[in-house]
Amino acid sequence: MALIMKYIESINRYMDSHSDSRTKDWPMMSSPFPTLAVCLTYVYLVKVLGPRLMENRKPLHLQNMLVVYNALQVVFSAWLFYEIGVSGWLTGHYSFRCQPVDYSNNPRTLRMVHACWWYYFSKFTEFMDTIFFVLRKKTSQVTTLHVIHHGCMPMSVWFGVKFTPGGHSTFFGLLNTFVHIVMYTYYMFSAMGPQYQKYLWWKKYLTTLQMVQFILIMVHAFQLLFIDCNYPKAFVWWIGMHAVMFFFLFNEFYKAAYKNRLMKKNALLANGHAKPNGYCKSINAHDDLFMPQPAAETTTASTAKANGNGNATLSNGHANGLKNGYKPLPNGNAAAVANGSAHKTNGILLTNGFGNGSGGYATKLLDDVAQELTHRKTQK
Repeated sequence: MALIMKYIESINRYMDSHSDSRTKDWPMMSSPFPTLAVCLTYVYLVKVLGPRLMENRKPLHLQNMLVVYNALQVVFSAWLFYEIGVSGWLTGHYSFRCQPVDYSNNPRTLRMVHACWWYYFSKFTEFMDTIFFVLRKKTSQVTTLHVIHHGCMPMSVWFGVKFTPGGHSTFFGLLNTFVHIVMYTYYMFSAMGPQYQKYLWWKKYLTTLQMVQFILIMVHAFQLLFIDCNYPKAFVWWIGMHAVMFFFLFNEFYKAAYKNRLMKKNALLANGHAKPNGYCKSINAHDDLFMPQPAAETTTASTAKANGNGNATLSNGHANGLKNGYKPLPNGNAAAVANGSAHKTNGILLTNGFGNGSGGYATKLLDDVAQELTHRKTQK
């Protein structure tokens, strides 16, 4: 134990001797271990303790809290974007090609240093994203990508505030706060209820925006490996490799969430889950009958033999059962149905606009139904 404490003390001395003197006495800046402890606690809370505590509890309904939280995050992100921008990037005082760290006490420089610390602090507030998922028992949202992204960021930003508050690395914060303005706006509308779903069609483009962000950060960081700039190469690799890691993680998420979903949807449609060329609604007092003309084309898969035993072969389609108590087919015969849906009504099987059985066609369906109703009244 004494050896560990001695090792920690030596790390702190080394950091104090090489760190920025302007931030060394600021909250959480004296040592990396408090930040590391908070990050590890976060991971344990959302992956182990939280799900265990909520296992036998009902999910919490936090709609109003979520709306307020996301609105505050939008305001906070917008303020950070403004502060980082006017302190250098959006006023022409910073160069996108090479921007060394200014360690002076110039008012504009100190404004950027303070913005860096508040950006670091914002990474802790984002832990609430995952905590709300746990409280609402949305465990599917607590993905590896989500936890790694939120769990690593405070530690990563801590090094920047400790050693290089300002300069080239703050481009990351500029882009990230802009993305968070868009992201938390989406979350806010999503939390406001189903009536706002029509405004949220751009969800997948939000993931694309995040990936574009990481590409820009990679290019911006790694360019310093090929030009002469008074900026620490260690931080070039630190920022660049973080962007590479998050790009591939978000890319895997994008493929899993959108491309695979689209492929499954197309597969379902190909296997007969789409509407056939003709169909008949179940007959009720106020139902309408829609019977479009059948398509002329036929395929080998769309024909099958009926064996008279009440069984029908269905290929790439499905048959709905009897509707409203009408009798089954008299002889148990049914035409096989392919590539569509079939409805049995009054003992008649309708496929692509035709009905086979009882010697009638679909055009006589209404008459058959009327006769059946008359026959039932007579029996009564």
